[in-house]
Amino acid sequence: MDLPRPAARLRVLQRHLGRARAGAAVACATSGTLSPASFHPQQFQYTLDNDVLSLEQRQFYEENGFLVIKNLVSDADIQRFRDEFEKICRKEVKPLGLILMKDVTIVKSGYTLSEKAISKIQDFQEDEELFRYCTLPEVLKYVECFTGPNIMAMHTMLINKPPDTGKKTSRHPLHQDLHYFPFRPSNHIVCAWTAMERVDRSNGCLVVLPGTHRGTLQPHDYPKWEGGVNKMYHGIQDYQQDSARVHLVMDKGDTVFFHPLLIHGSGRNKTQGFRKAISCHFASASCNYIDVKGTSQENIEKEVLEVADKYGADSSIDLKDIWMFRARLVKGERINL
Repeated sequence: MDLPRPAARLRVLQRHLGRARAGAAVACATSGTLSPASFHPQQFQYTLDNDVLSLEQRQFYEENGFLVIKNLVSDADIQRFRDEFEKICRKEVKPLGLILMKDVTIVKSGYTLSEKAISKIQDFQEDEELFRYCTLPEVLKYVECFTGPNIMAMHTMLINKPPDTGKKTSRHPLHQDLHYFPFRPSNHIVCAWTAMERVDRSNGCLVVLPGTHRGTLQPHDYPKWEGGVNKMYHGIQDYQQDSARVHLVMDKGDTVFFHPLLIHGSGRNKTQGFRKAISCHFASASCNYIDVKGTSQENIEKEVLEVADKYGADSSIDLKDIWMFRARLVKGERINL
């Protein structure tokens, strides 16, 4: 018996579950209903011709805006990243430009010199050990499918989601990463996000709204959450509450690649452990910077400059200067960025 098209779409997603070989596309069970598939093979907008992705994988990304590759980063590499993170927490290494962030509920906790004090580190481009993630050949070969051969590493993070204290502050509101980026075109930007241990709904895995990458950049601001919101955790204010969601259950080393307009976030960590992931946003070196003044991104520009000032940056710098400092060529040649 033929299934209704939304149900058939769910079946396609569910068939991706359980694929364990490297290079397989994976999705997770959804809540809600996905829109009917409207993809035609000749209409590739979000991936470039390549010999890495299969036709099925390209189609999946075109339709959904994300793609999970199983077993991409080795256990040995992940252990090295964990070791370096712990050294940073103990202040044994102090990379230039590194930003350390704390969950709003543990800022006054008294934790010092341990992973319990840090919920996220950003901008580790000057840390040779962590920046290895951005140059791993197994990661870059997939990145090139979205950006082309000239690749810039633009924004680096290691997320250490803490156990939630009961105030639900370990959540990350639904948002689009492009809100933070003053460069375009969006179709030549991609995030690589690697689980450093198993992530699921118990410890706050990523949740994505499939297909939203085909929309536009929405206005973002702080959600009105009673327990508080972490610094710069902006969220979309008026997304459709009944939108279909996919929770990305991933094992250690699994890596999801996703479009900067894809609406996504993460739930609270209901376990007693810290949930770690490492990520980098990559962009084509042919991208161009834009002026965000007068746009919906102006509020995040103000906050970024405030943080830069706190870390002793020159008061005359602008958002473009900050991103030029962050950007690192990792493959090919520098063009615009």
